[in-house]
Amino acid sequence: MPWQATDPGVWQGRDDTAEGPLARRWHQAVRVLDSAAADPAAGSVALLGFASEAGVRRNGGRPGAAEGPTELRRLLANLAWYHDEVCDAGDVRVDGDELETAQAEFGARIAALLAAGARPIGLGGGHEIAWASWQGLAADLATRSSAPRVGILNLDAHLDLRSAPRPHSGTPFRDIALDCERRGWSFQYACFGVAEAANTAALYAEAARLGVWIEHDVDVTPNRLPALLTRLANWVAQRDAVYLTVCLDAFPAAAAPGVSAPAALGIEPRVALAVIHLLRESRRLKLADIAELCPAHDIDRRTARLAARLVWELARD
Repeated sequence: MPWQATDPGVWQGRDDTAEGPLARRWHQAVRVLDSAAADPAAGSVALLGFASEAGVRRNGGRPGAAEGPTELRRLLANLAWYHDEVCDAGDVRVDGDELETAQAEFGARIAALLAAGARPIGLGGGHEIAWASWQGLAADLATRSSAPRVGILNLDAHLDLRSAPRPHSGTPFRDIALDCERRGWSFQYACFGVAEAANTAALYAEAARLGVWIEHDVDVTPNRLPALLTRLANWVAQRDAVYLTVCLDAFPAAAAPGVSAPAALGIEPRVALAVIHLLRESRRLKLADIAELCPAHDIDRRTARLAARLVWELARD
């Protein structure tokens, strides 16, 4: 069975409750679901891990991302609690190379969480999580609309539009585009932080064919951020739902060394925070995930700390 409950021992940290109930941290407030049938409360945030590096291996990247969800929880555990309700819905773990099976299982669980009224946040795992996340979001939206306008925003150094016989960490948005075509839905994909040197001309040609909105790493800068956020707000306003996926290799290697492919340049973490705040306030953000945390290659847990802060921000009301 690819699903497993989270070991509650992962959630531990400093205890300051002698100072009163306002001194709680995440490890004292997160509700761990101990059964696959357990449902989160409507309106709660639900963390669901995708313990996978199979897609990274298929893509020729350095492995280690399967341990990302557990490490992310460890860094979240000690953060200050300013939230309503967060539950830990466990992990979907890839057995060997059974990636497609695990992606379908993860998608089914995301769909169930959305149907229960929760706000899922996926914890990766390689960026193959994006195709798994999409399967769940699409299944939920298909019950509500015949042709929903879904915006997909990817913070990433790579377009991940590659063509391959089997899905991997470099194919998820091509897989999503093909699924949208099958469903008769419009493919509305934006990628911020793209490194031109890391994407071939073939990928750019595919992006042009699909009408992808690209913002390069050299252009996603603090001084240009206000104009970018204005354009993003207009883009979001035209969507029924938005899916945000954050590949940690979008950030400079100094901030995120623990990924499959560290960035030479990257975008500042504050840019990601500004994007998250905009999406959160829009009330159109239905699903988010964090990808490519690779603890074995992390230095001083920098990448995990950044990933935890992003999840912390996503989980706020």
